[in-house]
Amino acid sequence: MTKDIQVEVQPQTKKQATTSKLILGLLFDFIGILSYIIPGIAETVDVIWAPISGVLLVAMYKGTIGKVAGVIGTLEELIPFTDFIPTFTLTWLYEYFQDKKNNAV
Repeated sequence: MTKDIQVEVQPQTKKQATTSKLILGLLFDFIGILSYIIPGIAETVDVIWAPISGVLLVAMYKGTIGKVAGVIGTLEELIPFTDFIPTFTLTWLYEYFQDKKNNAV
């Protein structure tokens, strides 16, 4: 008369799009725009910041999202007059809505 009860414990999935990633993303987007404050050195600073931002995006967002964002972020910093695009924040939004979409299914 003994019933065996099996309980499956599923590990909690860590939410990828965390608030700390958003705050870091906003900070890094601000750093990318800072080059426009001092006229004449914007493109020189962008050549230095471009690979750094690409590596940061790959480190912050694992998998395909990070790799694609890293390439886009690097190109965005290297192409003149595109620094106003908030690549880090847009990547966070994409990941956030992907999480929402995946959790809704």
